[in-house]
Amino acid sequence: MLQQLISMESFASVQEAQAGITRLFEKAKSKGKFVRVMRNQEPLGVLIPNGMWDSLIEDLEALSGQSYIKSISEARRSKRVYSSDEVKSLLEL
Repeated sequence: MLQQLISMESFASVQEAQAGITRLFEKAKSKGKFVRVMRNQEPLGVLIPNGMWDSLIEDLEALSGQSYIKSISEARRSKRVYSSDEVKSLLEL
């Protein structure tokens, strides 16, 4: 998952953001990426296209649902261990 997020990231300087924030959003949207805004090699924040933001909020809402939290809690209490082959089979990989 980390590799997937890294591939969705691009970078822009504060000057680039100030000069054309609309252009940065359009470019990010067209490439399916978010933009990390940097100043002197330090990250300041992230510009996220609205569609990506909506998807992220939807995922966070699903992850905070009571049934999901309950299933995670039950799984953590379980002593059942799965081999990598079993996980691959369950995920149909």
